[in-house]
Amino acid sequence: MASVDGLDRYAVVSCHVERPLDDAVWSAFEQLLERRPAGFVITPLLRPPHAASGEDEELWLERARRAAQHAPLGHHTHWGGPAQARPPAGVDVGAVIGDEIQWLRTRGLAPRWFCGGGWYLDVPVAEALAAAGYVDCSATTFRQRYLAEDAPRLQLPAPRRVRLPSGATLLELPATHSLGMLGRGIVRLRGLVHLHFHDWELVDRRRALALHGLLRALRLRRRPLAIDELAELAADAPEIAWDGATIAG
Repeated sequence: MASVDGLDRYAVVSCHVERPLDDAVWSAFEQLLERRPAGFVITPLLRPPHAASGEDEELWLERARRAAQHAPLGHHTHWGGPAQARPPAGVDVGAVIGDEIQWLRTRGLAPRWFCGGGWYLDVPVAEALAAAGYVDCSATTFRQRYLAEDAPRLQLPAPRRVRLPSGATLLELPATHSLGMLGRGIVRLRGLVHLHFHDWELVDRRRALALHGLLRALRLRRRPLAIDELAELAADAPEIAWDGATIAG
């Protein structure tokens, strides 16, 4: 499995901000974002408000703008509303992501980083992300056990420039560890670490303590990077052609 030269000594951390309008969850997340624990700049991947569910757009925008003051702002999509991460049957995923990008930009927000809910990624979504100039974090280096083998997703061994059927290229920065995976593997890390977690984990005392402890331990083993710094270092990652297969090189 080819790696990108020089990345093995680094680590980045991203958070899927799925409950940005929950006051307790947001308070815990914003404090973490401000503190930069162990020197890590947490990338906030925010789920936009779902109008059909009555979510407060103005409060969401206020919080998104505050997040953008502390770290590079990202975008996280739940394809079927707040509680439905992966797309329900019949949903036009390309249209969903296109509409969300337009909504964000018309309100003065320009996130550059993305992760699909439930790690969903297919060619129409990837094409929309590339057209918008996004860098994607929907890929992982591992398979999610809860997903069927043929569920749309992308598994990569390391950062890659993904060449799409249109000829466009999308930079992928795959997640490598959840909190549990990092806890089990902290003493035998290999390669670049991209830790992901969810905002709602921060209101679980046990999980919050685990996150802080693991970030301190990770700092002893890897140099923290912000995600924009990682993207710059990975700009010359190997290029692969992708037509929607779940596992690629």
